[in-house]
Amino acid sequence: MDKYSDCLEYLYEQLPMFQNKGAVAYKASLDNTIKLDEMFNHPHQAFKSIHVGGTNGKGSSSHMLASILQEAGYKVGLYTSPHLVDFRERIRINGEMITKDKVVDFIERFKEENIKRGVEPSFFELTMTMAFDYFKQEEADVAVVEVGLGGELDSTNIITPELCLITNVSLDHTNILGSDVKLIAKAKAGIIKQGVPAVISESNDAYNNVFISQAEFVNTDIFFADESEIDGSNYSVDLFGNYQKKNVRGVLCLVKLMQESGWHIGGEAIERGLANVAKNTKLRGRWEIIQRNPMLICDTAHNVGGISNIVQQLNNTPHDKLWIVIGMVNDKDLKGVLELLPKNAQYIFTKASIERAVSASDLRRQALAFGLQGVDIDNVASAVSYAQSKAGEGDLIYVGGSTFVVADYLNSL
Repeated sequence: MDKYSDCLEYLYEQLPMFQNKGAVAYKASLDNTIKLDEMFNHPHQAFKSIHVGGTNGKGSSSHMLASILQEAGYKVGLYTSPHLVDFRERIRINGEMITKDKVVDFIERFKEENIKRGVEPSFFELTMTMAFDYFKQEEADVAVVEVGLGGELDSTNIITPELCLITNVSLDHTNILGSDVKLIAKAKAGIIKQGVPAVISESNDAYNNVFISQAEFVNTDIFFADESEIDGSNYSVDLFGNYQKKNVRGVLCLVKLMQESGWHIGGEAIERGLANVAKNTKLRGRWEIIQRNPMLICDTAHNVGGISNIVQQLNNTPHDKLWIVIGMVNDKDLKGVLELLPKNAQYIFTKASIERAVSASDLRRQALAFGLQGVDIDNVASAVSYAQSKAGEGDLIYVGGSTFVVADYLNSL
C-alpha cells in the first residue's frame, strides 16, 4: 500500500467519521479544533474567508461563490463536505484538488506532532485543519468554507470570515440539532459574528427572528436576499435544478456586499462565474444529467426540504414513466421524505455502502405504508442497472435520497 492509501485508511478507519458512525462521531465542542489550530500555527488567520451554512443549498452556494471569485482573479480555496468520488474533492484551490503528496505531508506532520499533544480528533476536525493548512501554504487570497453540520459548534466556526451566508433552514440532523426549526436555526445562526455581515438566502417566518436576534446580539448587519431587489433570473447558471434560483439570489446579495466593501468583482466575473460553476469548481451531483433516452438524473438532496424541491422538479420534467432509485440513511426523517414522493413512480429501493444506510428491504417496507411500490436491491450500481434495463426511451430515472447513494453511483461509472 502506498503512503497516500495509508493516510486514507488512517482517516477513514482510525478517526470517528460522521458519515459512517453518525451522531457518535460528532463532537459538540470546538476544543479539538482549537488544539489542532494551535498545532499548525493558526492557519485560518493567513487568508480571508467566507462562511456558508444552511440546511439545503450550502454546497451549491459555496461552489457558486468560489467560481465567481475565481473569475474575478482571486486565488480561491474551497472547503466542502462530504465528497462524492475522491476524498480530495473536499479541499480545492481554483477548482484543483489538493495533491496526494500534500495529504500525506499533512498527516505525517500531524502524527509526529501529536505524539506529545495527544489530540483525538474526528475525521472532520482533522480534514478541516488539513484544508486550512493547505490554503495557508498555497497562499490563497480567500477561502469559501462550508459548514459541516449546524453552525455554532461546527469545527469551521473558529474562523472570523469577511461575510457569512446562510441558505435556509429545514429539518435535518434532528437527533443532534433538535426537532424544531427554531432550534436548528439557532445552531446555524451561531456563525453570525460581530462585525461580520450576514446574508440569509431564503427568509421564512418560522425562523427569521432567530437570525435577526443573533445579528442584533452581536451588533452586525443582516440581509434577507429574497426581500431585496436583487434578481438572479438574468443570469445563466450551469447548475440545473429550479431550486438553484434561491441559491443564486443569496450568492448575488453576498457578492454585492463584497463589492461595496472593496472586493474587485466585476459584472463579467459574476456572469462567467455563474455560467461555469461546474467547470470551474468540478461540482457534481446537483440535478446532474448523466444520460438521455432514457434520461437519468442524480441529485444529492436528502431531507424533507431538499426532496420537496426535487419532487417539484420531477413534475416539471417531461417523461413517460418515472423510475426512482432511492436510498436513505437512518438519521433522516424517512417518513417525512416518503410521504412527499410521487405514488405513480416505479421504485427501486437501495442501500448506500455506509454503516448508517437503511437496508433496501426496510426502506421498501416503510415506503409501502405511503403507497410506494417497487423492488429492493441493496447495491446502488445494481439498482440503477435494473432501472436502466426496464426503462423505455422516453422515461426518466432519478437516483437520490442520500449523498452516499449518488456517491456510490458515480463511483461505479
